[in-house]
Amino acid sequence: MLQEMIRAFLLIFIAEMGDKTQILAMAFATRFPVRKVLLGIGVGAFLNHGLAVALGNYLSRLVPISTVQMIAGAAFIGFALWTLKPEKEEEDGKEQRIQFGPTVTVAIAFFLGELGDKTQLTAITLAADAEYPLMILAGTVLGMIATGALGIFIGKKLGDKIPEIGIKILAASIFMFFGLQKLYQTVPDRFLQIHIVLPFICILALVVTWMVNVLIRRRRAGIRSDFIAKSKLLHDYYLHMKENLNNICLGLEYCSSCQGSQCAIGHSKEIVQAALDNHEWQEETCATVANHPEKPFTKEKVLDCLVDTLCLINTIQDEKSLISAHSIRNQMEAILLGQPVKKFESIESYIEEVGKTDIVLSHRIDELFRMRKPE
Repeated sequence: MLQEMIRAFLLIFIAEMGDKTQILAMAFATRFPVRKVLLGIGVGAFLNHGLAVALGNYLSRLVPISTVQMIAGAAFIGFALWTLKPEKEEEDGKEQRIQFGPTVTVAIAFFLGELGDKTQLTAITLAADAEYPLMILAGTVLGMIATGALGIFIGKKLGDKIPEIGIKILAASIFMFFGLQKLYQTVPDRFLQIHIVLPFICILALVVTWMVNVLIRRRRAGIRSDFIAKSKLLHDYYLHMKENLNNICLGLEYCSSCQGSQCAIGHSKEIVQAALDNHEWQEETCATVANHPEKPFTKEKVLDCLVDTLCLINTIQDEKSLISAHSIRNQMEAILLGQPVKKFESIESYIEEVGKTDIVLSHRIDELFRMRKPE
């Protein structure tokens, strides 16, 4: 039983290495959160391969594959144009209404894109003589997710070195290429005449040129996606915090072994690493403050981390994105004050609250914050 799943996994993983599935995953990851992209891949692959395993070749008799491929081609072209669309500021309520969008979008793209593809044919072949068809399905879906994850990893590494507009154009080009390729392979010959194809290509080229021009003009004007700007700010903060926490950590010479979440610095390091790995840190966990039996941390370095965190909180002002930052703030307060400051409404009220416990520290925080606060 397990052998069938492993066999299916390896065959799909090898077959999709460098294929459009992996490239599409990389492209989607430039626009959506990684976990939603992987979930979408899993759902799309499950539906696609589930049909393959359950229905086999009957699917092609029920709905002509050429028709489905034409729809997929048009969808990919739509994805290309959508990728080039400048992002606008969204209200919190609106974001809540469309939060399921990325997963569904990716799932549809992978479901349509893989219909009639070699991976679906592979699933049909494997299921034909399988003793445990469900294990075949599990293996093929896991294979798709694994290749997608590898593509996303590569995309994230490249994303640190390529400007936002370059990523958008690259992703749009990938979608456009596969969309046009599918249309060329599936559209009836009578529609592939020069007097039909040429106007279509010209109109598409004009639309793409106009959209790219808008992106370039917005970039020159200094307009950036709020989401991208906020994500960059958070990422830079966590990288900086990781370095600072490592400098504060007393090391194995003092503790003999890392106490992890039982130590304020160790707990903060876990939160930072989770954020850098794109893992969500649960609010209940963030509310806890680690014990640290009077460890001789360098208070000035701890204060530096606290003020950096306050600057981030003051800049972003988005509580949902700042859950981890507030937890780190509480850990630093526990070291400096002996207890966390639970209530946080504004920087001014916060400094006043700190002053009730340690007036000297509150003045020091106020002084450093004013020095670092961006104009």
